[in-house]
Amino acid sequence: MVLGLYPFADVAADGAPRLDADAGEELVRVERAAALALGPRAPEPPGTLFLTTKRVIWVSEGGKGYAVDFIAVSLHAVSRDPEAYPSPCIYTQIDTEAGSDEESDESDSEMNGEIDLLKVTEMRIVPSDPDQLDGLFEAFSHCAELNPDPNAESDEENGWVHGNEGEEDMTDVMQSSQMSTQ
Repeated sequence: MVLGLYPFADVAADGAPRLDADAGEELVRVERAAALALGPRAPEPPGTLFLTTKRVIWVSEGGKGYAVDFIAVSLHAVSRDPEAYPSPCIYTQIDTEAGSDEESDESDSEMNGEIDLLKVTEMRIVPSDPDQLDGLFEAFSHCAELNPDPNAESDEENGWVHGNEGEEDMTDVMQSSQMSTQ
């Protein structure tokens, strides 16, 4: 496994990526006409996004593509704030081989107009239809949960809450808090 973003060109004649069936990789969602923005760069022209049980794969109409293993995606979120990014998107942070060296910052990810994929730490997925954003995020979250960090003890120990799991607990706490103040 490669940590970080990497070029992807293993596409079948029908335009779909070849998956690693031996490792149990399956296609979960296809999003056509999705743009991809790497780091601070302008988005690539729209292509096709493939979410699999193992990877995020984006392929342009011309066959240029990128992929990142879900294990390298450290954060993902829906962004609708036009001050953060002009279009509604899925914002992701990517762990890289370079780690967190101060020298490997986003401004160094581009040399002579070419992007150094090993230094890209942010990626935005911009669907052509913003109404697809919530469904895309749900599928992205599902795939991310299928690929937990092998170095993490457990999600509960790290303080992570997935979905609505913590809402009931917070409701109970708030109700008991209100009862004790009455």
